[in-house]
Amino acid sequence: MRHGKKVNHLGRTNSHRKAMLGNMATSLILHKRITTTLAKAKALRVYVEPLLTKSKSDTTHSRRTVFSYLQDKDAVSILFRDIAAKIADRPGGYTRIIKMENRLGDNAEMALIELVDYNTVYTKGEAAVAKKSTRRRGGKGGAGAAAPAKEEVAFAAPVAEEVTETPVAEEVAEAPVAEAPAAEETPEAPAANEENAEKGE
Repeated sequence: MRHGKKVNHLGRTNSHRKAMLGNMATSLILHKRITTTLAKAKALRVYVEPLLTKSKSDTTHSRRTVFSYLQDKDAVSILFRDIAAKIADRPGGYTRIIKMENRLGDNAEMALIELVDYNTVYTKGEAAVAKKSTRRRGGKGGAGAAAPAKEEVAFAAPVAEEVTETPVAEEVAEAPVAEAPAAEETPEAPAANEENAEKGE
């Protein structure tokens, strides 16, 4: 009886199954996504994710362990050089299985299995989510944290006033000469004066 045995043999002998999953894992690493049946995709996910986790620590031992599963030097070098850098901050869940239409010949359930970090459609907004900070209770620290922000604003405001004081003096000198229509143009005049001041004129 096979009570509690969750491994899917896929109708193959043990050696055939290991060889097939090794070849599929190599194809997934080289091409970043492959199309296969749903059952094989689920079996491949269980097979390849521990290898991806091993690739995070680039040691001779982990390289040899992964090579014993894949039997392909190119795939191992790509895994440890390129893929490991992309999945370094991801705590598991490196693959995604997307169901597709059934196969025409035998109506088998088909699926696309891909590496999550290589799909640009789904991962555009994840960089902002990864930087999310820890939420904390708003006790005494909440009021203290708001006070320094107000002080920074108070320090920033006089600096802005000092910069604007110099053009204001020039505007006052020009104001008696100008007529009422010139009053509408005065907001543009400080910008011109600032540009001239920066040029040294």
